[in-house]
Amino acid sequence: MTKGHITIKDIANEAGVSIGTVDRVLHNRGEVAEATRKKIESIAAQYNYKPNLMARALTTNRTFHIGILIPQASSTNNYWSSHYEGIRQKAFELETYAVKVSFFRFDINTATDFVRASRELVEAKVNGAIVAPLFKKESEELASTLDVYNIPYLFIDTDLNNTNAIGFVGEDAYQSGRVAASVIDFGLPTTSDILMVNLAKDLDNAQHISSRNQGFLSYFMDFGRNNGVRMSVEITQATFEAVSERLTSVLDNNKNIGAIWVSGGHTYLVAQFLEKNARRNIILVGHEVYEQNVVYLQRNYIQFLIAQQPKEQGIKALNSMFAFLTDGKQPIKQEYQKVEIVNSENVRFYI
Repeated sequence: MTKGHITIKDIANEAGVSIGTVDRVLHNRGEVAEATRKKIESIAAQYNYKPNLMARALTTNRTFHIGILIPQASSTNNYWSSHYEGIRQKAFELETYAVKVSFFRFDINTATDFVRASRELVEAKVNGAIVAPLFKKESEELASTLDVYNIPYLFIDTDLNNTNAIGFVGEDAYQSGRVAASVIDFGLPTTSDILMVNLAKDLDNAQHISSRNQGFLSYFMDFGRNNGVRMSVEITQATFEAVSERLTSVLDNNKNIGAIWVSGGHTYLVAQFLEKNARRNIILVGHEVYEQNVVYLQRNYIQFLIAQQPKEQGIKALNSMFAFLTDGKQPIKQEYQKVEIVNSENVRFYI
């Protein structure tokens, strides 16, 4: 027998007991003599026994209903289509094992629509939930409701502290902000200023953007070469008109700005502004590798994008919830995805 490839039958043979006895010990299903229990547990530990979750699911007489609460992808931001694709891919693999997956989508710009979708999720009486808690206040309220109904939940893409979430799969937003800062700091003259652009209706309620901002600023406090001014603007509407109006004013009044960092996914809106005004002298760095951003990355109006593997987030999140529901396997508390730097030279590997 080799580690990780042992079966219940193998353990039973080595322990000299029945398969049923091994099953009772490993899954705590009844009385077994203490000496026998210790012997079985020792063998299982020695060979690193891992349960076959798929087989376990088939032997249960129930369907596991998992609710997915994520934003609706749009023509101007298809980042969330990758999460959807990853979850659907894993859901297809799990269909044989009595797993039902239901999506509850919401408008990424509207907290009230998040509340509406949250209510539908709870009313569906799911066995477990995977939630993108993009609105901090409303997500905390949902978490409290799920706690009341004893529905386990796992966060995806954005983490939220002070809840009873069983786990998190996504980026380390704080570290992501630091990576973006380091890229800008490397290529920017030390005396140039940096503009931070936050495209969000309510920055205080946008948990992931706030964390990125904190990380971005902390880098310069710790290691930054740049000695210029770091200023920030908040733009509440993700439209070219709103971005153009605000940036025209800011850049006209601050001639020393040499780099712009966009904390969210709408970096292409800033790139459109720079292209229209023939401003190739400004370094532009943002987040998320999706179609609109890639267009301007390839045109070199965006120099770098920080990527976080959204499809893999979806696959891992659903797999973790499945393992928890079928076997009680506790997910990794914070399963961070790799933070990757993408430019025009390597972007073809991401699309």
